[in-house]
Amino acid sequence: MSTAAELETEAESPTLDEPAEHYEVVNGQVLEEPPLGAYEGRLASRLVRSMILFDPSGALGEVVEEILFILEQDPRLRRRPDVAFVSQERWPRSRPVDREAAWDVVPDLAVEITSPTDLIDDLIDKVEEYFRAGVRLVWVIFPKHRKIYAYQSPVNVRVASIDDEVDGGDVLPGFRLPLTKLFETTNDGPTPVA
Repeated sequence: MSTAAELETEAESPTLDEPAEHYEVVNGQVLEEPPLGAYEGRLASRLVRSMILFDPSGALGEVVEEILFILEQDPRLRRRPDVAFVSQERWPRSRPVDREAAWDVVPDLAVEITSPTDLIDDLIDKVEEYFRAGVRLVWVIFPKHRKIYAYQSPVNVRVASIDDEVDGGDVLPGFRLPLTKLFETTNDGPTPVA
């Protein structure tokens, strides 16, 4: 197991292919973060698949899962949204991505999928950090309740329930996803709360 100092050194290494641990960096401190659970990972995959099917050529940008992004240099802030979208305007398709631990671009859309161990204060901190860094849209997905909180700013949020759909707004114009497709009615996953 690497120490926090070793992880931070590895995170800044210009030749590192992958960090040794699943982590984020907040105020220069390395925080180990558990990866998505099986159900949450499946939701992330469904979301990514829906976004790719919406823009199969990638003309609008790139959709990624669990990539570490450099949000601020000082104090150092590196966050790993569960799903993210980076537009062509922020990172043109023709521009190569360096083989480093973190991608030095602020995504347009950041998606966090909650787990039973997430604390609401930590989620609110992340939403505010994303907007402070320049993220344009943040979705927080609550699997247990089958809801998505779509933030256009830290104080402007629309809550979508199972009978609603979430849309890409100005970030992914025309993208619409019915929550029934995301939370398909199968016997897997948490039992929804009424």
